[in-house]
Amino acid sequence: MYEMTREPVKNDANMATRMTSGSARFGAGLLAAIVALAILVPGRAEAQVGGSAVVFLKIEPDSRASGMGNAGVALADNASAMFWNPAGLAFQTGTEAAITHSAWLPEFNADLFYEYLIAKHNVPGWGTFGASLTYLFLGEHEGRDAQNNPTGTFRSYDLAAGLSYGTKLSEQFGIGTSVRFIYSNLAPGQVVGAQETKAGVSTAFDLAGLYRTKPFSMGETMKGTFSAGFNLANMGPKIQYSDNAQADPIPTNLRFGYAFKMDFDEYNSLTWVTDFNKDLIHYSGTDSTSYEADPFYKAIFSSWQSIDVRTNALADDEAEFTSLSVLNQMTIGTGIEYWYNNLFALRAGYFYENPDNGNRKYMTLGAGVRVNIIGVDFSYIYAEQDSPLANTMRFSMLVDFGK
Repeated sequence: MYEMTREPVKNDANMATRMTSGSARFGAGLLAAIVALAILVPGRAEAQVGGSAVVFLKIEPDSRASGMGNAGVALADNASAMFWNPAGLAFQTGTEAAITHSAWLPEFNADLFYEYLIAKHNVPGWGTFGASLTYLFLGEHEGRDAQNNPTGTFRSYDLAAGLSYGTKLSEQFGIGTSVRFIYSNLAPGQVVGAQETKAGVSTAFDLAGLYRTKPFSMGETMKGTFSAGFNLANMGPKIQYSDNAQADPIPTNLRFGYAFKMDFDEYNSLTWVTDFNKDLIHYSGTDSTSYEADPFYKAIFSSWQSIDVRTNALADDEAEFTSLSVLNQMTIGTGIEYWYNNLFALRAGYFYENPDNGNRKYMTLGAGVRVNIIGVDFSYIYAEQDSPLANTMRFSMLVDFGK
């Protein structure tokens, strides 16, 4: 048996729909799913920041960028730009569709899986439009009441459907936006603390920009292209799973970075990408009973400050803290991609998160093949065996219908 109660600062605690030992019990599979999602948000911090709900929105979807250390905000040159940077759609033409599948967090053996379906189409004179569907399955579980009597089985899942648009303001600069509907169905119809749980519903939108140079000479045969971009993602109202007033923020975050592509000749090219990512979540309050997450339009400003992070799990009166600067609150992903004749690609990268802010550190590997209109990409996370992310693989298939 386990107990989860609301804390002033937490990792995705509301996703557990405030389950307590005195009100409802759920299967270990759901607990594993909740813990699995919780690793996507920073570690426990005191008073200034906390976790968010629906963190599945932060899962990097496509295998190509995932093979390069989860970096793609300045690359954004295919339909997956809808996640990384919708402004990347502004530089794209034609019609394209893609799907990504992943057995999510295989180390948990909880039968979780992740699906991502996207399509984009360019309308000459208007820009490029896109649509996306994200689905994370969190398993089937058995609900029980306070007396441990079965209340039936239920399925837990997260779903987001979105529309995107990108257009150029100049030859080198484009802007983009995405809007999405979020439906989080974790433990429907369960009674927790005299409140019946329900699916959480919210909406979100992104604002993004991308600058890309024209190819410039780097020698007799070598040419270079430099890109820089940002995506202010998942801005929207809080989400709640019951009829009470308690609600959690969705994972608003800022991603920015650069990409540098070198075309050595007509057959060989190498691209180096780097992304920086900062969660824009901030909790305000004067004591443990008044902590409340700032609304997103305030948190995008108030979250830019140092925070005090708890470094042990002792009682509050024995807790130890360390200060975490704004820079140390960021994650960094960097990687390279080599293409031969636009037919075969090899990728590698590294992802880093401060030890006091989640401590996710791993290498990524990937490969891709393009044959006619079909593209297939694969990525693999190489992490310590005790990491829930270890051995995570993603497979993507892309169909380019041409210009």
